[in-house]
Amino acid sequence: MKISTTRVKKQTKKTKKIIKKFLILLFWLLIWELCSLFINNEILFPSPFSVFRTLCVLIGKRYFWQSVFRSILRVIVALILSIIIGIILGVISGINEFVEELLNPFIITIKATPVISIIIIVLVWVTSSNVAILASVFMCFPLIYTNVLEGIKSVNKNLIQMAHIYKVKRKYILKDIYLPSIKPYIVSGILMCLGIGWKVCVASEVLSTPRYSIGLNLLNAKTILDTEELFAWTIVVVLLSFIFENMFKYYIKNKAKE
Repeated sequence: MKISTTRVKKQTKKTKKIIKKFLILLFWLLIWELCSLFINNEILFPSPFSVFRTLCVLIGKRYFWQSVFRSILRVIVALILSIIIGIILGVISGINEFVEELLNPFIITIKATPVISIIIIVLVWVTSSNVAILASVFMCFPLIYTNVLEGIKSVNKNLIQMAHIYKVKRKYILKDIYLPSIKPYIVSGILMCLGIGWKVCVASEVLSTPRYSIGLNLLNAKTILDTEELFAWTIVVVLLSFIFENMFKYYIKNKAKE
């Protein structure tokens, strides 16, 4: 009976949470509708109904799915490369102070450079289909790198000294001391990259105009002043970013339970 009661309480709590989120979403949709009515100009600020109607029309078209798939692919490739480069360089820099000092000016420069500048420079270097990937890597890997570096520096120095005293091999120090300690920092860095990666990728697509991309569709909608479609594609980007982030959180949550 106690187990059954606990399950009911958990289910009730979950239901309340869903209802609460739904009401919050409804509130903002209402604000959106009121703003649209107040401005009273569909070109400047379309209503939620017209935007969702346009979105439904887009979903039924083949190029919509081709564009979404290609953009997702670019973001995934960019994130994977950012994570690999960020972790490797972060671990090496955390262990070797000279490497940290060597990379520091480059990391500071990348962080300080405006996104638009990065995209334009990359546009000169590579083909239009690869601009979004490289630009996203440039913007995302420093976040992973910085977090991993902080994680390495936060490792208990006594543990490292003890491992050296007992002549523990470096690979075991890395595997059993450093990696478990930096895991939360890596997770935090990836969560930051998931949002930034989508923003940079779509912005890069707008400028580089690869054949199938969300960015190109945004640019086309803006060019012909189709604000409803512009809003619809923006919602697609927000939803994809939200889905990616929640999928990653769900994966980490399940991993923690194992």
